[in-house]
Amino acid sequence: MTFDDITEDGRLWAVRYDGEADNVLYSLFDQWNDVVWLRNFFKANSKDLERYFKITNINEAITRTINDSEQLEAIVMDISPEANLDLIFRPLDNSRIAECLLGKEKAHLRNPVGRSSWLRIYALKLAKGIYIVTGGAIKLTATMQEREHTAIELARIEKVRNFLLDEKIIDDDSFIDYIAEL
Repeated sequence: MTFDDITEDGRLWAVRYDGEADNVLYSLFDQWNDVVWLRNFFKANSKDLERYFKITNINEAITRTINDSEQLEAIVMDISPEANLDLIFRPLDNSRIAECLLGKEKAHLRNPVGRSSWLRIYALKLAKGIYIVTGGAIKLTATMQEREHTAIELARIEKVRNFLLDEKIIDDDSFIDYIAEL
């Protein structure tokens, strides 16, 4: 696995998994704008879509996903040097009240016009304002453990966290040292 500097200032990184053509962040936005992929995804998860979001029209779900993806991409990709990434990412575990080593985080749209967004970007927090994106998903259930595609994201974030710990990377300084050695 390698890491791409998304903001080109070392504040936002994305994992490029072995064998993948692009990093996970760019791949996510491509996927969330692919109508064929979205149609297949929502057909396979139509019961969750209806149960949790009361949506039965797959075309409505596709349109909503593409719109939310464009908004989320604008927030994440158009980050100015003054932007505070800590306002975008929040603890993955809603009950976490303290900072932790390589904390697991998520980003999603906040209260878009009276409804929740199901798009999630998952990351590890290296230090205040510095994150590594490990993946993302369309989360249609209350917990990530309920569905295979979100459980895979939990495993990926843990895999990257373990990789960083194995490489003795515990903060932004040790990460930058690691990148410089490559």
